[in-house]
Amino acid sequence: MLRHLMALLTLVLLTLPLGAVAQDAPASGLAQTAPDAADPTTGPGRQSLEDILRRQRGEAPVNPIQPVDLGQDATPPPGLAPLGTSSDAQIWRQLRFDTADIRNSTLNPNGDVLIQTGGIWWENLRKGPLRTYGGWLLLGTIAVLAVFYLIRGRIRIDGGKAGTVVLRFKFIERMAHWVLAGSFILLGFTGLFTLFGRKYLIPAFGHEFNSVLLTGSKFIHNNVSWAFMIALTMVFVMWVWHNIPDKTDITWFKQAGGIIGNNHPPAKKFNAGQKIIFWSVIVLGASVSVSGISLLFPFELPLFSHTFEVLNGWGVPGWFGFDALPVNLAPQEEIQFAQLWHAIVAFLMMAVILGHIYIGTLGMEGAYDAMGSGLVDENWAHQHHSLWLDEIKEEKPGKIRTDPAE
Repeated sequence: MLRHLMALLTLVLLTLPLGAVAQDAPASGLAQTAPDAADPTTGPGRQSLEDILRRQRGEAPVNPIQPVDLGQDATPPPGLAPLGTSSDAQIWRQLRFDTADIRNSTLNPNGDVLIQTGGIWWENLRKGPLRTYGGWLLLGTIAVLAVFYLIRGRIRIDGGKAGTVVLRFKFIERMAHWVLAGSFILLGFTGLFTLFGRKYLIPAFGHEFNSVLLTGSKFIHNNVSWAFMIALTMVFVMWVWHNIPDKTDITWFKQAGGIIGNNHPPAKKFNAGQKIIFWSVIVLGASVSVSGISLLFPFELPLFSHTFEVLNGWGVPGWFGFDALPVNLAPQEEIQFAQLWHAIVAFLMMAVILGHIYIGTLGMEGAYDAMGSGLVDENWAHQHHSLWLDEIKEEKPGKIRTDPAE
């Protein structure tokens, strides 16, 4: 019994010093580093959570960090000092205001800009209107084409196939077309994965799936883009002279290209509708290529600073009641403008290509053969490109022969 009492007394005596130290703790340690409870947002460079949230909403913070607040290292609390002699928060503030003494691996001064908080507007625009309107543009285009198909049906060859065919496109032309088409499809899907992955793929398949998919998408997008640009150049060189507008296009528009009604307007190798597709692909494709190259080489090929300067000189913003466009853009801001332009133009191009795919597959009988085998039925050629067929008969009658499938 005595031994038990002595053990209990010993435990009580041992716990007394710990209790005394615990009561004295507020006089040292973390308590010394706590902010003033009366005004937690005062002091150089000290912001509250609400200040940060206001800045993210594009609003001015109540107590913004200023460059003059920099230069003093925080005094670390005893026993809790970070590695080195500087405060981590202080280093990040210096990076934010571009005052940190750093050296980047590219040896390019623009690479020293690691934090650019002015990009919140870009992030909000990308996550909001760009996703919303771009997505509805594609879905709306598909819906319109579906309704048109239900109303008009497939455009058939009048009188059926003739059993004789004519060479419409050579192998080199078909190769350039399919390289352009295939690369664009890959670029379109990988671009959509990148834009919509965080919102739709992560909730459905998880972060790891999205990470692997987007890593592969980035590799494909950056490298397949060169095939797209090469094929675009080839298509332009081979077909530009056939796509110059002429008076036959007026007749084609008057008769709605034969899509509405039963008339079949005369046309050369490319009709007015195909010319619209051609120039849309060339102009939009060139634009998306230039902005894509700028995104691949942002420090070497900025696009918008000089462009905005020219537009301001012409007074273009004033035509629409806007202020002058910014001209002193950081490389990161150039990237943000280039990415938005790249995505907007790509959405427009995808909508155009959806219409082109519809006509070449479901919309018109015999149209796919032109790019499939390169041979089209003589009745199809007479119905849609009669002037071109007459020219072939006169100059190269050997190109018309019996259908090998017959």
